[in-house]
Amino acid sequence: MDGGETHTTLSLALSEAVRNLAIDPVAAGDDAETILKSVPGQQQALLLLVAAFRLRGDLTGACTALEAMVLANPKLAATHYELGLLLGDLGRHREAIGHFSQTVDLEPGHPAAWRFLGNRLMAVGDLEAAARAYARHLKSSVRELKQIEDAAGGSEEDAAKADNMLRQSLALNPTDVMTARMLAQRELWLGHYREAEKLLEIVLRGAPDFVPARQEYAFVLQQGMKWGEAIAQLDTILRSEPENALCDSLKAWNLVMLGEYERAFALFDRVRSKLADSVPHWVNYGHALRTVGRTEDAVRAYRKVLALQPGFGLTWWSLANLKTYRFSPAEIEEMRSQLERDDLSDESRCHLEFALGSALEAEEQFAESFAHYRRGNVLRRPRLSHDSAEFAERVARYKATFTAEFFETRTGFGCQAPHPIFIVGMPRAGSTLVEQILASHPAVEGTAELPDLLSIVSELRSLKDGVGYPEILKDLDAADFCARGEQYLGLTRAQRKLGRPFFTDKAPQNFQHGGLIQLILPHAKIIDARRHPMACCFSGYKQCFQMGSMPHTYDLTEAGLFYRNYVDLMAHYDAVLPGRVHRVFHEDIVRQPETEIRRLLAYCGLPFDESCLRFYETERGVRTASSEQVRRPIYRPPVEPWRQYEKWLDPLKAALGDVLDIYPSVPAFESGVGSHESPHPSTSSG
Repeated sequence: MDGGETHTTLSLALSEAVRNLAIDPVAAGDDAETILKSVPGQQQALLLLVAAFRLRGDLTGACTALEAMVLANPKLAATHYELGLLLGDLGRHREAIGHFSQTVDLEPGHPAAWRFLGNRLMAVGDLEAAARAYARHLKSSVRELKQIEDAAGGSEEDAAKADNMLRQSLALNPTDVMTARMLAQRELWLGHYREAEKLLEIVLRGAPDFVPARQEYAFVLQQGMKWGEAIAQLDTILRSEPENALCDSLKAWNLVMLGEYERAFALFDRVRSKLADSVPHWVNYGHALRTVGRTEDAVRAYRKVLALQPGFGLTWWSLANLKTYRFSPAEIEEMRSQLERDDLSDESRCHLEFALGSALEAEEQFAESFAHYRRGNVLRRPRLSHDSAEFAERVARYKATFTAEFFETRTGFGCQAPHPIFIVGMPRAGSTLVEQILASHPAVEGTAELPDLLSIVSELRSLKDGVGYPEILKDLDAADFCARGEQYLGLTRAQRKLGRPFFTDKAPQNFQHGGLIQLILPHAKIIDARRHPMACCFSGYKQCFQMGSMPHTYDLTEAGLFYRNYVDLMAHYDAVLPGRVHRVFHEDIVRQPETEIRRLLAYCGLPFDESCLRFYETERGVRTASSEQVRRPIYRPPVEPWRQYEKWLDPLKAALGDVLDIYPSVPAFESGVGSHESPHPSTSSG
């Protein structure tokens, strides 16, 4: 028989065995064994044989058959592999290790064999050998996953299919480090940092020496504001790669975020010559210089990036985001030119659109400016997860849980420390100005937008299956609330360097958790920084925030609905906790700064200090988009910027509704507040 006839006969025999498998597993097994006698190690026949034994509930029989085949043909990798799988299923891990080891000896590029060898080694506690096996799996998996990777970079439909393939693969093989890493990279691209963090933990458990994955893990920790943990990961890399200058640069940036400025800049200076052509280094260095107020040096660092990579959109946006930088006509034309490229990533294009919108706004070319802002928002919005209806439902749950009776029955609960001053509200509402004023007082340390309260919220959400947050709070007792308050103080300690009695936490989204603050830190201060809804929402619409944050700002309707729900929830807190929240209206503090600053300090229980009027002279690191603005005296523009764009903002007006019509009063929400609260509904110093 020639090769063609042999192939035809084999195909017919396999087809017959497949048909038998569903109706007569014994016959199917016999067919498979017959084929394997003629074609030892034939992969489809091996799979059929194992499937037939499984259907008969006889894994031991399958093992016996495969063991006989291994004895007859010890050089066939396929039989060793299938036998290893069966032995693993039977819990005979050491025997499985032997056969997987034989498989990779015979076929070193077998990705699955390396993966399952790692699994079995993990099962017997040989972590070092498992790590080596997973590392080999990484190398051998590249070709196997290339098709999926190509799909992930294709159309949205192709990317969704690739994502589904990866998730199915990981569900079947939960320790598959290559698949977990590819999924993590996709989550990173989407700005889903918590999801990426969990996936990279899987990768590093299986392949602790996989340096690129550990660098990505450090990055997601950094994005999650876990700066100390990020430094620990970078130090792990540096122990094995002490000359890894890029890791040193990344470590320096995390030190900046911890307020360790002297150490950070010493490290930046040490690696600068090694990273003269490194875009990530110069970007981080520019951000660090901006944070400490060295604006001219920051501009030079950003220009260095653009000399290396003129299409790197983040750097153009970083210049625009200084809020005080004026682009030259040549720079504006260069941004236009870069946007004409067809090889620009969506992320760089998005940043360039926002930067060019800002540059043209300064030139009073408002129509073209708005067109670029709109294109930037359209590029960013699909990558973010936000549902206005879901957020409104969440606010309703907060209101249903945090009633006056709920707080009354928990009077005296929580940690009694008075140290934190929470500055909450909407992004771009003037909270950085409030923080800078307070940080100019000798008794107050300004920190940053701290992640620590949100970390506690995340823990609470996972306490009990079926009970969400905030409902879980009904099940906690006085000791629990006190412990959470002390936990918050412990978590924030790394940010407090000056030993002052009070410190600020300026994370705006904490407005959602005013009830939790009352329960765990009843003597902490809560300041609601509020700005005209059109000014606030449009300023957010012009801002390209860090990926994953502030998803409601990239659509005018969603921005208006979010602001409306924020006002609703704060009105509810005013009703159930009268006098608890002090409200600072941005327009008032601009118009009569001394009066408002005195009221602010009185609420905080602080004596008036002249330095708070000269807040712009206070030297400290500022890590938000308003960093340069708060280093200058208060400026009141002759026309609010949003007015220049009013003709395009009808969707925002419609979403805001009566919140806009009666600002700064508050509409009659379903929280028990009066129909029109006064412009300053909660200003007591108690």
